[in-house]
Amino acid sequence: MKQTEKSAISAKNITMGYGSFILQKEMNFEVNPHDIFIVMGGSGCGKSSLLRVLTGLVPPLAGGVWIQGTKFSGASAQKQKEIMKNCGILYQSGALFSSMTLAENVALPLKQYTDYSEQTVQEIVSLKLALVGLAGFEEFYPSEISGGMKKRAGLARALALDPDIVYFDEPSAGLDPISSKLLDDLMKNINQSLGTTLVVVTHELSSLLDIGTNSIYLDADTKTIIGRGKPADLLKNPPNQTVYEFLTRGK
Repeated sequence: MKQTEKSAISAKNITMGYGSFILQKEMNFEVNPHDIFIVMGGSGCGKSSLLRVLTGLVPPLAGGVWIQGTKFSGASAQKQKEIMKNCGILYQSGALFSSMTLAENVALPLKQYTDYSEQTVQEIVSLKLALVGLAGFEEFYPSEISGGMKKRAGLARALALDPDIVYFDEPSAGLDPISSKLLDDLMKNINQSLGTTLVVVTHELSSLLDIGTNSIYLDADTKTIIGRGKPADLLKNPPNQTVYEFLTRGK
C-alpha cells in the first residue's frame, strides 16, 4: 500500500445538514492509516450523511476534509475524482450491475481508470474475487448469488484499484449472523494483510465491537461527537450515559 503515516482522513470543523437543518456541527476527527474506523450513533444522527461528505457526494456546510494530506472538500470535480481513485466504496446494497457478471462488475473500474491489457484485467479480477472467497464465480450474475456473496463481490470491485482507503455503508445490513461474521472476518483480514484503512458506518454492535480499532459517536441531540476511541474501550469506560446505553443495548 502507498499510505504514509500522515492522517488517512482529516475532518476539520465539519458542519453538515440540509438547508437550515443542521445534522452535526463543528466535527473534528482523524482517521489514522490502517484504522478500522467506525462511525456510530443512533438513527438520524448523520452517519450516512457523513459518509457522503467524506466521499464527495455532498459538500459540508462548513469546514473541510483532507484525504492523505490533500484538500478534498471544495476541490475541483477533476481533483476529487483523482483523489477518489485511491478510495473504494462498498455500498449498502452492494450496488452491482445486474446485467453484468461478477467478473464484469469487478473489471469495470479497471477498464475505466487504467490502460491494462484485457489479460491483465482478467488476472486482477480473478485475484480480487479469490481474495473475497468468490473464486470460480466469475461468470455468475448478481441474481444467481446470495446477499452475502453480493456484498463480497461489491467489496472485490471496491478493491479492484488497490485503494488505500475503503468506505463501507452499513455492510452487515440485510445479512444473517453467519454471513455478517464472514464479512467482518474478511474486512479484518484485508485491513491486516493489505494495510487498507477502513471507514465503516454501522450500528451493528457485534460487528463494531469486534472489528473497530477507532471510532466516533455522533449524537443527534447535541449534534456533536460525544465519544471517540476504540469501541471496546468505550464499552469498558463509557464517556457518558448515551454512549453506554448504545453499546449495551439488548444486554
